[in-house]
Amino acid sequence: MSGSYVIEADGGSRGNPGEAAYGTVVLKDGEPVRELAEAIGVATNNVAEYRGLLAGLRWIAANTEGDGDDRPNVEARLDSKLVVEQMSGNWRIKHPDMRALAMAARDAYPPSLVRYTWVPREANKRADSLVNESLDACAAGRDAVIDRAP
Repeated sequence: MSGSYVIEADGGSRGNPGEAAYGTVVLKDGEPVRELAEAIGVATNNVAEYRGLLAGLRWIAANTEGDGDDRPNVEARLDSKLVVEQMSGNWRIKHPDMRALAMAARDAYPPSLVRYTWVPREANKRADSLVNESLDACAAGRDAVIDRAP
């Protein structure tokens, strides 16, 4: 499963902190191949954003072949300036929880193959929709984990 990949990731919480979830759409060669979302309990928006990124990176790592830098390139698109700037190495990561999530993301997929892009919220509607779908399911007492082919 080679080709180029894009992760569209979002996170949100109802309250900050509050009930939180992430939503991630993985695209291969421009076409959606996986939708992932999960309610993660009480957390901040920033934690949820990182969890969305991590879910996408882990999915690509598990579903592509190759070792080290012999893997597909990935563009991670998020509407979180904080996550994009921290993962790009432009901003320091001061908070221990954020640092742990950033390290997990770096360990999930070769950092040299991932490019981080900030996108406006309007350009991240698919991932945002998954966040809300998961949070709504959780609030209704239904399974709030989404892992499906679109």
